[in-house]
Amino acid sequence: MSQGAQLDVVEAAKANAPALEKEVALDKEAAVEKEVALEKEVALEKEVASASSGVDDVLVGPNGEKYPTKEELETLPRVVGKVHWVIYTIAMPILGGYLADTYWGRFKTINVAIVIATVGHIILIISSIPGVVTNPSGALGCFVVGLIFFGMGVGFFKCNISPMIAEQYEHENPRATVEINRKGQKVINDPVLTISHIYMRYYFFINVGALVGQISMVYAEKYVGFWLAYTLPTVLFLLCPLLMIWLRNKYHRRPPTGSVLSKSMATFFLALKGRVSLNPVRTWRNCKDGEFWERVKPSKLENKPSWMTFDDAWVDEVRRGFQACKVFLLYPIFWLAYGQMTNNLVSQAATMKLGGVPNDVVHNLNPFALLILIPICDKFIYPALEKAGLKFTPIKKVTAGFATATLSMIVAAIIQHFIYKQSPCGKYASDCDTPPDIWVWVQAPAYILIALSEIFASITGLEYAFTKAPKNMRSLITGVFWFSQAFSSALAQAFVGLAADPLLEWLYTTVAIISALGGIGFWLLFKSLDAQEEALNALPESDFRGSRNQDVDVEAVLAEQRRQDKIREVQGLK
Repeated sequence: MSQGAQLDVVEAAKANAPALEKEVALDKEAAVEKEVALEKEVALEKEVASASSGVDDVLVGPNGEKYPTKEELETLPRVVGKVHWVIYTIAMPILGGYLADTYWGRFKTINVAIVIATVGHIILIISSIPGVVTNPSGALGCFVVGLIFFGMGVGFFKCNISPMIAEQYEHENPRATVEINRKGQKVINDPVLTISHIYMRYYFFINVGALVGQISMVYAEKYVGFWLAYTLPTVLFLLCPLLMIWLRNKYHRRPPTGSVLSKSMATFFLALKGRVSLNPVRTWRNCKDGEFWERVKPSKLENKPSWMTFDDAWVDEVRRGFQACKVFLLYPIFWLAYGQMTNNLVSQAATMKLGGVPNDVVHNLNPFALLILIPICDKFIYPALEKAGLKFTPIKKVTAGFATATLSMIVAAIIQHFIYKQSPCGKYASDCDTPPDIWVWVQAPAYILIALSEIFASITGLEYAFTKAPKNMRSLITGVFWFSQAFSSALAQAFVGLAADPLLEWLYTTVAIISALGGIGFWLLFKSLDAQEEALNALPESDFRGSRNQDVDVEAVLAEQRRQDKIREVQGLK
């Protein structure tokens, strides 16, 4: 029985043999497929790892610094890097900028400016000493000569000092890098953000001098005489050449490059060729077709003009510089509101209760407010906006500057309204011996708002001139920025008819309306540049050095350009 049972099992096994063989075959096929899939997965991982390694290699600088990836640019917080710490006058920066970029360099131009301004200082002192003042004609002639020298020196100085300061940091930190901060967080060390921080400090120290100088000079003039008022700043100014000589070997000096202005203008007119029409709308469309600058890049031209000795990257820099100059076209409207601070608001103060304070001291509320507001914006407001993910870009800042300047003029118009309302002489308060019952300090909100507008628009304008100009035209573009203030001074002459009783209400109201319209127009015209901010800041540096091109290792510069292009492509900025 047991044997029979065994036979049944054998027979059963034999009967099911085909099924078992089929099952074994299927298992083998599955194993082979699994092995093939595993090999493919390993190969894919190797390919991804290889690509990742290539990206990592691109994003590592020559000194081991790590550049941010596209994802890191979009997500990581940005931090500040470590920093080792009048028409004639304002028109002069264009000449000073041209001389610095073309012939002398910034360092030498600053020293020349100091010498010229010192001569002006000394002549102003001579014009005001008691023995000369008694001869009005001679004193006036001496005073005018002093102003000419002083204006030229200050103009040359203004357009070069701020770019030279910012270049000291940029030389060591040309690109954004990824770092670990003290809290162990991964952050982006952003040179553009740091340069903005540098310009805030630069403007802060300007206003330290303005506040101390203006107050001391007013009281020196009141109790001693003009000669002492002019002598005090002269003594301090004489420290400048001593500092420049002492630190001359510690400064990074970008050399002059010969005349690049003529080449930039020739490039512009070459791009304009064939695009101008009697129909202005067609001309506008032709210039905005996206190919205006692209078609004049040397690599796109078969027969290049003999003067085209630069590369494609310099054309991009020139395009960016022209965009900066376009931004400055509306600045005269901003300066129109700002200019009220130094003339009409001083006159307004004279019609109110002063309490023994000279009316020309009151406008020192502006530098005083700047000394308070600059650190607040720099240390709290701007970082808070950055942390919240709100990009308070230069175009947005300047728009905010127009808005606060508008509010300042509205405040001034309201104050003027109540002066006219309460003055015993009605709308002729300037000629009234009895002031209205209004204290001069009600002007404080107007000065504070003007100070805030300076932080948003003036500081940002200097920063924009530096970051957007070709590196061999920075002084000139900064000069263009300051020239917009000179043009505004000329524009202000159109409002002289309103700058007297009984029309002062209309003056401030008109300027407020113009500022508001200017701010709206500014945003509408330049909001497209706002979207391009990151890409514009990341343009590769050109190898074009003007007349000094023969001293450049072209192959090395081109290799560096290719490296920068790869970085921009990986970061999503190209």
